[in-house]
Amino acid sequence: MEHGETMRSHSQFITSDGHSTMPNATDEPPIENSGPDHIIIPEKASWKNLFAYTGPGFLVSIAYIDPGNFETDLQSGAQYKYELLWIILLASCAAFVIQSLAAKLGVVTGKHLAEHCRAEYPKKPNFVLWVIAEIAIVACDIPEVIGTAFALNMLFNVPIWCGVLFTGLSTLVLLALQQYGVRKLEFLIAILVLTIAACFFMELGYSKPNAHEVLEGLFVPQLKGNGATGLAVSLLGAMVMPHNLFLHSALVLSRKIPRSIHGIKEACTFYNIESGFALTVAFLINISVISVSGAVCNSPYLSAEDQRNCEDLDLNKASFLLKNVLGNWSSKLFAVALLASGQSSTITGTYAGQYVMQMILSFELPFALVPLLKFTSSKTKMGPYVNSKWIMGITWVISSAIMVINFYYLITGFTKLLLHDGLRTVASVFLGVMGFSGMLVYLAGVLYLVFRKDKKVGLDQGPDPDPNPTCLKRRPNAGSPSSSPLLVPARRRKNRRRKNGSGGGGEWRRR
Repeated sequence: MEHGETMRSHSQFITSDGHSTMPNATDEPPIENSGPDHIIIPEKASWKNLFAYTGPGFLVSIAYIDPGNFETDLQSGAQYKYELLWIILLASCAAFVIQSLAAKLGVVTGKHLAEHCRAEYPKKPNFVLWVIAEIAIVACDIPEVIGTAFALNMLFNVPIWCGVLFTGLSTLVLLALQQYGVRKLEFLIAILVLTIAACFFMELGYSKPNAHEVLEGLFVPQLKGNGATGLAVSLLGAMVMPHNLFLHSALVLSRKIPRSIHGIKEACTFYNIESGFALTVAFLINISVISVSGAVCNSPYLSAEDQRNCEDLDLNKASFLLKNVLGNWSSKLFAVALLASGQSSTITGTYAGQYVMQMILSFELPFALVPLLKFTSSKTKMGPYVNSKWIMGITWVISSAIMVINFYYLITGFTKLLLHDGLRTVASVFLGVMGFSGMLVYLAGVLYLVFRKDKKVGLDQGPDPDPNPTCLKRRPNAGSPSSSPLLVPARRRKNRRRKNGSGGGGEWRRR
């Protein structure tokens, strides 16, 4: 009985000749939220289809170049010059692997990550996941809004509080673009990403960092100084955003792909190419920010005031620093890049929140990452597109390392807060007990997600198909290998075994 139920969940997948055995016996993909604004991908294989798939990667890449990342990059370059560039390279590679899994989950199953969570977990764990995810979205949006307000102040002398209000209003207006099709929003975000890239590439021309030192920082791992480890963890945490996993798995559903083996494989390949390109642009931008900061703050011509700014560099001080050292145009370019970064990241952060609704960032990461890894490694959900053993090994090693580093950073940060907060002993003990109790609950939640046994049956795909299909016919052949369980639902297979008196394999052909 259990085996039959498992086979039912596989009925959404595709026969070897490229035709679907979906329950409803239609050519439509199993996407509940398909609509007229979806981009239809032609069945014919062509590299021209790559343009049709281009877009989601740029929306995802914004999370890697938001104002929060910029501030961490600026501090990294100011304090350690180019020594932490290798962290950006490592984090970008890990981000690409994880984002590719999020895209594959959406393409193969026709459901985004939040929908899978809702279908997989009981009501109470789902509610906890939703609350944590929403808190993370808000925590991510705050520096993005403030960063945009800083940029407006630098460019137009707009008061910060007015800039915050304007940012919120403009975000709502720009999000309205999705009513005219997701393509418009993707095009806008791509323009903003390329604007950020152009600004910082020009900043590189102004600052002229040493190319040999930059390459050495990229490929020679080193952690020197007391604060290098903490800053490295901040860089790593800023590069792997949990809400991006929800967002990417949802954005790929805006394409109506052919539900054949070739169509799904082509979609996964092209999504990997376009997101790889977008993440490479984001990687180069982060490298540029650190390089500019490292070159400026280690210049021998800094004034005493500029040296003090470099010791505690933030977004606001960076503008005045660049203006003093490199000139007024450099400051304006930085403000334009910051404006584009803040505005685009608030859009994508809010956009991600829409999908989280259906279902402190380093805190929330395991609660998005663990379900993603388990769902894409589940044969019940992914069928023949399940992660291979080496992909599972690599992704679990990467994810475990990120989660362990984040948890270690959380514990050490809280411990330092207790030791140096100046509170009385009783208050410190009380906060310590409450804080570490909360961490144990947090760890128990992560372990629950890791070791919880997945459901045997995948997402409900409706009733069994018509027992008299019009597209496929089985021709008995005792000498052929056993037919794949993905070719026919369990009930039809059982009936045929009773009729033929055996479970032998067969060969499929078109009527």
